[in-house]
Amino acid sequence: MNYNLPFIPERPSKPRNLGLTMVMDKGLSLSEAESMVESGGEFIDFVKFGFGTALITNKLEEKIKLYKQAGIRPYFGGTLFEIFIIRGMFDEFCKFIDKYKLDLAEVSDGSMEMNNDVKCDYISKLAKRVTVISEVGSKQADVHIPDDEWVAMMRRELQSGSWKVIAEARESGNIGIYNSNQSANTKLIDDIVHNIKIENVLWEAPIKSQQAWFINLLGENVNLGNIAPNEVVSLETLRRGLRGDTFFQFLPKDLRGNC
Repeated sequence: MNYNLPFIPERPSKPRNLGLTMVMDKGLSLSEAESMVESGGEFIDFVKFGFGTALITNKLEEKIKLYKQAGIRPYFGGTLFEIFIIRGMFDEFCKFIDKYKLDLAEVSDGSMEMNNDVKCDYISKLAKRVTVISEVGSKQADVHIPDDEWVAMMRRELQSGSWKVIAEARESGNIGIYNSNQSANTKLIDDIVHNIKIENVLWEAPIKSQQAWFINLLGENVNLGNIAPNEVVSLETLRRGLRGDTFFQFLPKDLRGNC
């Protein structure tokens, strides 16, 4: 903070277990990554190299080094895991992670069909090597997963060794925990909130209105992901009540009607 205002919520310092911000790197240049770290690195916990970009992005090793030096944990997106798995190359995937000295891996089944027991087996194996986060939900709009199955899969994956479970929304924010118009699927979210510890869930929220909705629902230290690189500082203002969408969220009641 450049000025010590009252009634600004406290945010835990990194490394933290709550209030996590995961940014999606879909192909930033090294200079763009440097600019992102300069402007908002202190607010970023993870950078996900989206889908299969890690296989073709330029200066990957340099970007990973940059993120690590800034106290940010980089990792490869779950789709890359699936790209290896569908080819029967789990061991090669592990070697690829080791090559870049990553301590975090994502397991997902959003693009391909995978029995949840098989997925949990991969989680268990990877958890012996690195920290694992797993993503629940399909990237296909026509795939319907009943709410109770969402909750059951999250429980099984946490029990299998996932540190956090990601609630799928894609970078477009219009499937999974959201409706086709990008509004919140409140029934599903309510079921998750009442059955899974909030600190164990990372909600994908690529759209500003979705970020504000979750902060108003679950507070400033809700875990949010798929944040665009140029939205990092903007998200932090939402978390601290410094933007119209959360302006009154953290003020005492006697101040809310004074203007």
